[in-house]
This record gives sequence, structure tokens and C-alpha cells, in this order.
Amino acid sequence: MVNERIPALLVLGDGKVFRGFSFGAKKQVFGEAVFSTAMTGYQETMTDPSYHKQIVTLTAPQIGNTGWNDEDNESHDNKIWAAGLVIRDLSTVHSSWRAKRSLAEQMENEGIPGVYGVDTRTLVRHLRNHGSIAAGIFVGEDTERPVDELVKLVNEQPAMAGADLSEEVSTKQPYTIPAEGEKRYTVVAYDMGIKTATPMQFAQRGIETVVVPANTQLKDIEQYRPDGVFVSNGPGDPSTADEMVAIVRDIIAAEIPFFGICFGNQILGRALGLETYKLRYGHRGVNVPVKNLRTGKIDITSQNHGFALRGKEGDTFETDFGPASITHVCLNDGTVEGVALDNNMAYSVQYHPESAAGPHDANPLFDQFISLMDSKSPNNQ
Repeated sequence: MVNERIPALLVLGDGKVFRGFSFGAKKQVFGEAVFSTAMTGYQETMTDPSYHKQIVTLTAPQIGNTGWNDEDNESHDNKIWAAGLVIRDLSTVHSSWRAKRSLAEQMENEGIPGVYGVDTRTLVRHLRNHGSIAAGIFVGEDTERPVDELVKLVNEQPAMAGADLSEEVSTKQPYTIPAEGEKRYTVVAYDMGIKTATPMQFAQRGIETVVVPANTQLKDIEQYRPDGVFVSNGPGDPSTADEMVAIVRDIIAAEIPFFGICFGNQILGRALGLETYKLRYGHRGVNVPVKNLRTGKIDITSQNHGFALRGKEGDTFETDFGPASITHVCLNDGTVEGVALDNNMAYSVQYHPESAAGPHDANPLFDQFISLMDSKSPNNQ
């Protein structure tokens, strides 16, 4: 429960300060200030490893209404990965038959600080105008320190650009999620920060998923005899992922069906010769419209990324593996949202088809992967 109304500050690296009150852990923390426009799914957001080292502002005005349950965590180790949380109103009670504890209790248990009572409309407008930026949360007596001193501390943290974070969130040992019902195929999934909903989507389709650590070499996954390879979402700057890019090139050269999402999209793009860059404030929410340039279909998608592939609608280009194309674009700003080899052996999207949380429009991308594996299966030749 939040009864004490202990003062707390969100301090941005450009000197902007937002005042509120502390909930969760009473401690200072540093990270990149970002915002999400999702109206639901705060538990899935906070446990998504892609939010590692980020202080998340939620635009929904009241948070905590449904408490915290033990089923909706999106990290394999059931932990909160967001560095901190900033909200307008904290619900003083929660109501859900699945809830085991309040949001504030869970954050306190895991050592995650939060600030409530913040004018999040002003904060989000600031981030939209000036971009995601270094930030820090300060609580209690620290809020009385000179602002210049706090800003200096904020700006001493490492920048997100150039940050290699995937190995920090990746599993240390391989593990297997079995297929539900009769097994059809085996997929090796590279954990760059994978969400638990993704292998469950495979399992529901009769796919056994072997989740392996980031940067596992192709020769080390051959023991699983994969019918396909998947590269997941994850945090950090894709320009640092040279080793994973080289591995994906080996996978494509071996003609193993490939599917990637989010960070996996940026990895595939780099493997095909594209560059990446940091977006001003990124795409984070569950209502982002994306156009499939091959079909003309528009999906409303769930997204969480601060980097993107450089390119534009209509681009086609030559690669070491044959011609490739930009396949999807964001209708809000024209950002590249998908890339594929024209022979369809490797494809990826920048958004989250596992829908945790978010709309189900993009869910058929998992079925597309199965169709690709069907086309390569000796039983279907």
C-alpha cells in the first residue's frame, strides 16, 4: 500500500524535472526515459526483457487496477526488467480474480522504484519533442539535492546507443518448450530477450522450441536438427550485435528457414546488408498501424523498439543470398517494419505477433513460418 506520500523525482538528462511521489522500492535508479501508449498490459510491459535499463512512462492515466498475477509475466525468469515506472495515478485498490498482490508490492519485492502523481501528458509531449533521453528516479532525501547535481548523475550513465544488452537478458542455458499435441517441427529460438508468449505460440501449433543463448554458433544448434530458426526481440543497440549477425548469415547460407521479430528484424536486416539507426523516441504501444507491402493489408500491431532498419517503402536490394525487399512499413512515420529475401527463406518484422499484450492481427506470421518449414520438409517434397 502507498500511504506515506514520500516525494520522488524523475530527472531527465536535459535538466527537465518531474515531481511526484514514490511507490515500489524506495531507491534511486538510472535508465533511458521512454513511453508506452498501451492502455493495458502493464505487467507484460514491465517483464518484457526489451525494457531492460529503461524507465517506462505509461500514458494510460490510472495504473495498478488489476494488481499483479503469477501468469502474465513475459520473462522466462519471471522478473521485472524495466528499470523503473512513471505514472499519473496509482490505483489504491486492485480487483482481479487472478491477482496475487498489488503492483506496488511486486515492485517493492523486486527492488523496482516508481513515481506516481506525475503530469505524464507533459512528460510524454516532452519526450516526443526531444526524444528518449537519459533519466533517473530519486526518492526521499535525494529529492532535496541540487538539480544540477542530479542531472550530472543522470548524464554519467552509459548511453543506450552503442549498448550491447542482449547477453545480459538472454538465458544462460538452453531449455525446451514442448509442442502441444503431436509434434510437427523443431525450432531453435535465439533468446535475445524472448517473451514467454512466443514459444507458447509455437507450442500451440505443434512446434517444439529449443531456446538457446544469444550468440550460440550454428554448429552448436545443429545437434537439435532444427527445421527452422527464430531470433527474438531484445534490448540494446543492434549495431553492436556483430556476432549474432554473422550467425544469421551462416543460418541463411545453410538454407534453414528463418523468422525474426523486433531485434531479430534488425539482425536479419543487418545480415542482408542494411544499416540500423536510433529512433527519436521509438515505437512502444499496442496500436501501431503497419502496412504489408506485398498484400496491401494493414495490421494494428504491438511494438517496443528504439532502433530501426534504414530504408523506405518500395526498396529492393541485392544481397549475398539473392534479392531482398522491404516488406512492411509503419503508417505513422514510414519506418521499416519488415524485410525478407524474395525467395521467402528468411523474413522478419519489427513488431510483436505474439500479442502479449496487444491485438492479434499479426498472429498469422507464425503460420507463415510453419508454411515455410512445410515447403522445406522432405515429407512434402
